[in-house]
Amino acid sequence: QVQLVESGGGLVQSGGSLRLSCAASGSIFSTDTVGWYRRAPGKQRELVARITSGGNTNYADSVKGRFTISRDNAKNTLYLQMNSLKPEDTAVYYCHLLRSWLSYWGQGTQVTVSS
Repeated sequence: QVQLVESGGGLVQSGGSLRLSCAASGSIFSTDTVGWYRRAPGKQRELVARITSGGNTNYADSVKGRFTISRDNAKNTLYLQMNSLKPEDTAVYYCHLLRSWLSYWGQGTQVTVSS
């Protein structure tokens, strides 16, 4: 069983930056696929960025060049550096870990970008 706890969300002005963290209660393995998703008000949850078990990174087109996902396996922590934030980035951000057929989610952290 893995528990994921996000932190780092908050209120920021347009153009600002935030760094989200996701701490895992257990070990994060290099073979895990880890990622960040978000759900904006009235919209479905969408993938923001992920690191696959093969070590590849994928980003949503809307965040390419602005967001960077990274992982520190030694600290069992996943990060999402968000720069040049826009009001449309406002959402609840969720951390996700996929290990084989097992899927784990964090409780989410609110990010609000004011114009």
